[in-house]
Amino acid sequence: MPPLLALVLCVAFVLFLLRRERSQSPDVTRALWIPTIWMLYIASKPLGIWFPSRSTAPEAGSSIDQAFLIALMLAALIVLFRRGFDWAGALRGNAWLMALILFMLISIVWSDIPGISFKRWVREFQAVLMAFAVLSEPSPRRAMESILRRTIYVLIPFSLVLIKYFPDYGVEYGRWSGSQMWIGVTLQKNGLARLCIISGVFLIWSLLRRWKGDGASVWKYQTHAEIFILLLTFYLLGGPSHSLFYSATATYAFAMGLIICGWLFFLRRSGKIIGAGSLVAITSIIIVFGVVSIFIGGSSIKFFASSAGRDATLTGRTQVWASLLPVVSRNLVVGTGFGGFWTSRTRDYFRISEAHNGYLEILLGLGLIGILLISIFLLSSCRKAHQELSSDFYWGLLWICYIIVSAVHNIGESSIDTFTSHLTAVILFFTVSSTKLFRAESDSHTA
Repeated sequence: MPPLLALVLCVAFVLFLLRRERSQSPDVTRALWIPTIWMLYIASKPLGIWFPSRSTAPEAGSSIDQAFLIALMLAALIVLFRRGFDWAGALRGNAWLMALILFMLISIVWSDIPGISFKRWVREFQAVLMAFAVLSEPSPRRAMESILRRTIYVLIPFSLVLIKYFPDYGVEYGRWSGSQMWIGVTLQKNGLARLCIISGVFLIWSLLRRWKGDGASVWKYQTHAEIFILLLTFYLLGGPSHSLFYSATATYAFAMGLIICGWLFFLRRSGKIIGAGSLVAITSIIIVFGVVSIFIGGSSIKFFASSAGRDATLTGRTQVWASLLPVVSRNLVVGTGFGGFWTSRTRDYFRISEAHNGYLEILLGLGLIGILLISIFLLSSCRKAHQELSSDFYWGLLWICYIIVSAVHNIGESSIDTFTSHLTAVILFFTVSSTKLFRAESDSHTA
């Protein structure tokens, strides 16, 4: 098939899916496209790659990306003020999130690159604003589901088209091995794997809920369309080798999420619900496991690596962790400052661009205080999700699955250190959208 024809067919397919999704979401306003576009943006390549432009500062991103994000932030602020958003209630309802954001801001004081760190912090603030925009919707829960469905409908089909018909954008090759890697709409192989596990969890959850007769009515062929996209998701997750362990970390995280989903579903059928303490304990154990693995050279997860066909260094991860631990030890309590470690110089020196462990990333930037705050945020989100199991079981189930997936995924990859990472942004949106607010009279239904 000619590439242009494949692209046209993909655009038509995606537009059809989006139109059908909009028709079945009458309580979702047009303003929801603001956080939706932001979510699409963070889950894919920056605009500076799609539309190359000169960057005013290499570490700050391209000028087109900066202008785009500022425009989205201003649009979100306008919507929130027009709706008479309850700022005080939102802040009180997300105290640990605010503490984390505030500490990120304070830590800029001891960053070696305070100007760049502040720009990176502004992006964290933008993420919170986008979550507040979802919260301001007439039905935040429905809005959150709509965002997830829209991003999946767009990003999965286009990833396939880029890989198969536009390899200059959808495929890259390993620096040392020269092996082919699928990246689709994302920046790297692991970004595509993360997109796939987010999509896979949601689609399986959606199909399961529909099979059990729960949820809103759907259009005639929606189930068929979502099964098709789910199959595409599995195909992309397998990579060019079509291997289950093409991205071992993503595979294990996805499997753990499905295990938790199945377990909670089995408990419900038995008339039971997991206790909040048990759920918090499971999440805490995973977090501690991820932190400890850094300091013991990954020996705690070598069994999982060998079962996935990886070497004893976890594809070089243990060497990366060992090289970064001296930096952690010098700034153990407060870190090097938010966004203050990874620069062009440090990337060249360590010959890497990330720590391949989200907990190590937090230790580098925010130290032990940062680990404590992000852990409390995740555990408080766990407790909120647990409360949903009694009132809306399926919604609480999806939320819990994403938390567990994120906790496991960050043992071998980095995402939890920033709310501008797709997976962490999803958890942020879930957490904030559950906040109970006083809703002032506004024109939100027409915004």
